[in-house]
Amino acid sequence: MSSGNDCQPQTLTKPALGEKEAAELVDRVFGLKVSWIGSLPSYDDQNFHVRVAAEGADEYVLKITNAEDSQEPDLIEAQTQAMMFLSAEGFPSATPYLTKDGNIMSLESGDTRPGSKKYMVRLLTYLPGTPVAKVATNAQILYEIGKLAASVDKVLSEKFQHPSVKSLHRGQFIWNLANVPLLDQYIYALGQNKYRAVVEQVIEQFKGKVIPKLSSFRACINHGDLNDHNILVDSSSGSLENPQYRVSGILDFSDMSYGYYVFEVAIAIMYMMIESPDPLSVGGHVLAGFESVVPLTAEERGALFLLVSGRFAQSLVIAAHTALLYPENKEYLTITAKTGWKHLMTMFEVGQEAVEKTWFETAQAYTHHAPA
Repeated sequence: MSSGNDCQPQTLTKPALGEKEAAELVDRVFGLKVSWIGSLPSYDDQNFHVRVAAEGADEYVLKITNAEDSQEPDLIEAQTQAMMFLSAEGFPSATPYLTKDGNIMSLESGDTRPGSKKYMVRLLTYLPGTPVAKVATNAQILYEIGKLAASVDKVLSEKFQHPSVKSLHRGQFIWNLANVPLLDQYIYALGQNKYRAVVEQVIEQFKGKVIPKLSSFRACINHGDLNDHNILVDSSSGSLENPQYRVSGILDFSDMSYGYYVFEVAIAIMYMMIESPDPLSVGGHVLAGFESVVPLTAEERGALFLLVSGRFAQSLVIAAHTALLYPENKEYLTITAKTGWKHLMTMFEVGQEAVEKTWFETAQAYTHHAPA
């Protein structure tokens, strides 16, 4: 869900290649003949599932980055190098298929017309699995997702080194959780209703209670978008009534930036709440998994409620704003809104103290009884 390095998502130009043009791109840039191609849903970029007529790993995702982000090759380089690093570290992350020139990406014109926009193109290995959004989540997979979130940030922060990593300092990046106050300029998209009043409350509390504490949080590199569509799972064992899952894929590194460990767990909790029939209960399981790798400090725990609320606000406000600009993509852009508003309102109706009590008591139970 990248929105460029500035805070103006309205400037984005999403690629609009047809399947035939995309297949020709794969042939021209990567030297592979496409046997089948189909478009995949996306927020700002354009993605295609590609099968090629070749031996071995014959399925890929063709990722065509929006025109604005394509002007930041260092940032895309950092994201891609991070994916390669994580794969080498044993995480289920995609890796790039090199261009005919031996590069991990290539800047290409969208069409042959003079002055046409250029888009950064990558061909990534296709990861098998089912998005978390399409499975009935249970405590076991929520714990695993929390553990994954902490493990990814920890290994990136402690071991990932590359000249392009400095590009992950994205000060005004609209999706960085520190930038909830920037939502003020997009809140008009909500119109005048009860939802807007809650978002305004979130922003004001965030300014007063979270922003002053940022310097006390532990900094790290965040994946930044471990949502229920960006984590793939497959069934490892267990009964039909209580299936056991393992994470089989981590997708979409376009929201990577420098942030804080507590941001990642807040983002994971918020997105795992989206699909849950009992949303307030999921946070404790995700938190327990996260803290099995990176225990939070008292200050970080104290900010968790507003950080989760802040991510709801970001997702809902930016989606409403972007849907006004791209009505043809409204259904995908407002996926989160279907249940997101209800969950955010519930959090505020129940109140911070009661929600935190549920989360922290659930997480505490794991210290006596960790999952198998």
